[in-house]
Amino acid sequence: MKIVWGIVMAGVGLFMMISGLMKSDFVVYRLLVARSRLLWGDHVHVFFIIAGAAVIVVGILMAIGVFGK
Repeated sequence: MKIVWGIVMAGVGLFMMISGLMKSDFVVYRLLVARSRLLWGDHVHVFFIIAGAAVIVVGILMAIGVFGK
């Protein structure tokens, strides 16, 4: 089951990273940006690129079994 959640997590990170790179107009991304813009201002897309890359790494590590038993 950890493999499935790791792959899902990596997929979410990929979505965040690609959306940040493209400055997407997708509804879910726009909602996330609206909330994050309060803290990050004009650097919100850079934040999503970096956060997406971090989520991808953690998802891959989770899928290969580094976290937990």
